[in-house]
Amino acid sequence: MDENWQNKHIVFFDGECGVCNFWVQWILERDKKDQFMFASLQSDFGQNFLSERSLETKVFNTMYLWKPSQYYLIKSKAILQIASLLGGIYKLSGIGKIFPTFLSDSVYDIISRNRMKLANQKCYLPTPHQRGKFIEV
Repeated sequence: MDENWQNKHIVFFDGECGVCNFWVQWILERDKKDQFMFASLQSDFGQNFLSERSLETKVFNTMYLWKPSQYYLIKSKAILQIASLLGGIYKLSGIGKIFPTFLSDSVYDIISRNRMKLANQKCYLPTPHQRGKFIEV
């Protein structure tokens, strides 16, 4: 496997969730600095990430952001960091950091529990450049 992911931020997502796929597409379209790569939690790469950290490997209701050899973030912290890294107007979402994690994660959990009802299950076809940003799906 190509190791170019080690200098990127890896977004782990539920590969079977329309809401998650919407957010992956949203990030792809705004990643002007080419700083993100993606892997589904169901993939071998995703399962290895979860197992190595003793995280749940059968339930895929959490988005993770991983910067190899530095940190990983979950739920609302991951989303706020992604927005901050995208920069520009999205950096303003950093104001969300003023809320305690238990509050912002509670909102995340409500959305996560209802995501299959909210999702449009249409297929997204990434461009060739965007396909290169996926480690495994």
